[in-house]
Amino acid sequence: MLKNLKLRVLSYVVIAYMLLAFGWWSILLFQKNEDAFKAKTELLKLVEAAQQNATNIADFEQLPSYISLEKKYTRQRYMIFGEALVFIISLVIGIWLINRAYHKEIMIAQQRRNFLLSITHELKSPLSSIRLVLETFMKRNLDKSQFEKLATNALNDTERLNELINNLLMAAKIETAYQPHFEKVQLDELLQDTIERLRSKYPHVDFQYKQNAMSAAINADKVGIISIVLNLLENAVKYSTDTKQVITELTNNNGVIQMQVKDLGIGISDKDKKYIFNRFYRVGNEDTRKTKGTGLGLYIVKQIIKAHHGDIRVKDNQPRGTIFEVKIPTA
Repeated sequence: MLKNLKLRVLSYVVIAYMLLAFGWWSILLFQKNEDAFKAKTELLKLVEAAQQNATNIADFEQLPSYISLEKKYTRQRYMIFGEALVFIISLVIGIWLINRAYHKEIMIAQQRRNFLLSITHELKSPLSSIRLVLETFMKRNLDKSQFEKLATNALNDTERLNELINNLLMAAKIETAYQPHFEKVQLDELLQDTIERLRSKYPHVDFQYKQNAMSAAINADKVGIISIVLNLLENAVKYSTDTKQVITELTNNNGVIQMQVKDLGIGISDKDKKYIFNRFYRVGNEDTRKTKGTGLGLYIVKQIIKAHHGDIRVKDNQPRGTIFEVKIPTA
């Protein structure tokens, strides 16, 4: 990091020197051009006086030779000014491109670091929990209720690992060979089934479903749509605070299915809204983060929706929280 900072400071020093040097050269060129014009004017006056073509200044300035000399001087001034302007514009564009590339590289490096930290935690935590359950089974004689409780916890951790692996595989597939298999999907039925499953998984969360569409059939990749719905609903639960309420609304507007997932959670800042659909991006610092995740969920959602020629937007909910709005054509 310190090395990058030193390199950046050095590049700024070089750029500042180039600007100062070019400014100084431009001033010198203007002065030399003006000196040359004055010298040529004096020489022309002597020649015209010797030939008695001009008896005074007014007559001299009307001579074709002087007018030609003045036009040439003016043209050279514009040329110097134009070259200076082009150089400055080129330099500014270059600085902007370098800065953008630098920030992009820093962001990618940070995202990769965040991903490695999060994936390590996401894999280690459930594996440690499952191992502890198995060791408990081996060392202790448990009654039925204790056995069922620990087995349920182990199954939940196994499901968490399974979802993580599915997300990793989907992300890899999207990068290389994701081909949607289109079929008729009843989105309303799929949503209700998914919400029922999540009600069992998160009994403390108030899941609400509202449908304002007579028909919610779309031509889509069912596996991809399930991934979209699960990721958005799980995200809403994950970032909810005290009020654990998730509302899903479904409407059909002129052949475009619109699905909204609303929560009353911590919300997303305007700065983070630009990046949340990038791969590995997660809000906040990975070292102090409490929420689980890998930064792949919303990236997968965005790419699958794009493959369905749809669109996704994120908005602020009122009085607080977030709204994810998905639009997918029915055909």
